[in-house]
Amino acid sequence: MKDSAVPLVIVIAGPTGIGKTALSLKLAQQFQTSIISADSRQCYREMTIGTAKPTLEELTLVPHYFINSHSIHQPATAFDFEQYAMERLAHIFQTRKIAVVCGGTGLYIQALSEGLDEMPPVDKTIEDEVNKTYLEKGREWLKAAVASEDPDFFAVAEIDNPARLLRALVFCRSTGQSIIHFQTKTHKKRPFRILKIALDLEREELYRRINQRVDNMMAAGLLKEAEGLYPQRHLTALNTVGYAELFDYFDGQTSLERAVELIKQHSRNYAKRQLTWFRKDKTFHWSSPDDNENVLKLIREEIAC
Repeated sequence: MKDSAVPLVIVIAGPTGIGKTALSLKLAQQFQTSIISADSRQCYREMTIGTAKPTLEELTLVPHYFINSHSIHQPATAFDFEQYAMERLAHIFQTRKIAVVCGGTGLYIQALSEGLDEMPPVDKTIEDEVNKTYLEKGREWLKAAVASEDPDFFAVAEIDNPARLLRALVFCRSTGQSIIHFQTKTHKKRPFRILKIALDLEREELYRRINQRVDNMMAAGLLKEAEGLYPQRHLTALNTVGYAELFDYFDGQTSLERAVELIKQHSRNYAKRQLTWFRKDKTFHWSSPDDNENVLKLIREEIAC
């Protein structure tokens, strides 16, 4: 039997555009607690529309953490998130027995749930050089470089995820070792219980919501936001769906209409990868984002344990 006196972390995960924010807000208000974002891009102050941050009104409804907490000039890692989230949870649990974590970055949720191994620091000069070469030569160069210099990582990597490949290449060139050798999968003991709930929908409806959200972002001023960030496009944080495609438009590599279509396509592709990641974790309970009663039932059962 679980100890009901131990604080509870409710994780609301799932693919982009499915409605995690709305559900998390309802739960945080119901349990009078705070939300920690587990999104690898919403933490950056300079990126707002393209990261689908909660609105200012939503941010005032309940306390939020790991949103607007960093600058794109000081990139955050999964290890940074783990340390940050553990500190904030300790603070929340001083007055509350429940906290909500909301996000779609699977590695961040894994970092919070199981812990990550501390990594050696990377060389900033090497990082800048790798990012610059990637901008000049593109994804095929990046894939070939990682396959050649870190074949162990490349054999198990998401090869269509340039952010992961960039990190692995920078790490390998900085340390002379593969990043995979620092991933020991040793689970850390946590001073709280975790209830992990993942959201899913029929694929057609999910994709419709994603496409509509991209249209809403464009109407809200994503093009102007991306234009303001264009001079800093070499930064790792900006190698992100919704910005990278518009940077290509500014570079004259594509039309605006095509760039928007690519944002939708890449967002759908990302949603598919997110679902694959979460389905590998058998500790998740699955629910529709619109079935609040099922989510509350899962929470009540966990609290009652």
